[in-house]
Amino acid sequence: MSGLSDAEVLCFAEGGVGRIRLNRPKAIHALTLGMCEAMIEALLGWRDDPLIRMIMIDHAEGRGFCAGGDIRFIADSGAGDGHDAARFFFTEYRLDHLLFTYPKPVVAFMDGITMGGGVGISQPARYRVATERTVYAMPESGIGLLPDVGGGWYLSRLPGRTGPYLALTGARIDGGESVALGLATHFIPAENLDQVKQTLLADPGQVDAVLAQAEIAPPSAAILDHRGQIDRLFASDRLEDVLAALAEDGSEWAEKQLATLATKSPQTCKASLRLLAESLMLSDFADEMRSEYRVTTRICRRHDFIEGVRALIVDKDNAPKWNPATPEGVTDAMIDELFAPLPSGEEWTPLP
Repeated sequence: MSGLSDAEVLCFAEGGVGRIRLNRPKAIHALTLGMCEAMIEALLGWRDDPLIRMIMIDHAEGRGFCAGGDIRFIADSGAGDGHDAARFFFTEYRLDHLLFTYPKPVVAFMDGITMGGGVGISQPARYRVATERTVYAMPESGIGLLPDVGGGWYLSRLPGRTGPYLALTGARIDGGESVALGLATHFIPAENLDQVKQTLLADPGQVDAVLAQAEIAPPSAAILDHRGQIDRLFASDRLEDVLAALAEDGSEWAEKQLATLATKSPQTCKASLRLLAESLMLSDFADEMRSEYRVTTRICRRHDFIEGVRALIVDKDNAPKWNPATPEGVTDAMIDELFAPLPSGEEWTPLP
């Protein structure tokens, strides 16, 4: 471990465990291109190593597991020619796909903030541990992006219409809700995580038994109280229909969702609904990554993403001026353009 403490991600073998520890606490471990490249290199090295029996992903310190990708860097690149942003997405999605197809058990500890890119590296894991500190969200609609890193795949496969609800509103859910929706596999008190990790390091072949012994019943999931409303009011894949249903419902909960959606990019919301609808028809995660790459490499060069990052991350005035400003202004042609195949040689590909 000596000499590694300054690295943004620590990748090392400990016993029979390949350990990946995110180590960028001041940025809540937001992923950089270098971090993604380092994780890929480590995972490829461990994949065929008979001494490595499982992979453990967590964060070294700080209040969150991973807040996402380095959005400001992506926005700065998108404002230029978009080449650096495309390279970041290309590499990040290769990492996500590698984890999704990894042959060895992966345990991800979603302790604290787990958003965006943090979802991308935890959701493919066979074991996903939530705690009372877990704050899980795909908040991209607020900055003119859409739930990528496999978000289309994961959210579209959640119970009922909870996926479109989370994608459109960017709602934050806790550890109990994450377990209830299947986004987390175990709920373990944060104070017990160090002991659980030590037990896994001592006996990496007994992941199921170790986690089963450590888990407790999760707290009640508040999102389930609104399942009926979510399934009914977010039933359509057409944004205008969702907004009309919420307005007609008139309940306090519906009004709150309307107010939230009024702050989101209409273009992003429409693209998100399209992504989830199409993702549900895919059977290969590589096809998901290919579709998301087409969209993100284009959308990061559009006005809404640059403006969303300015309003929420740079100037922090929380007053983005979306263009188009209304759902009606976002044409089918604008969305079709996002999802169209890229020129030959520019499409996303998994690792060889």
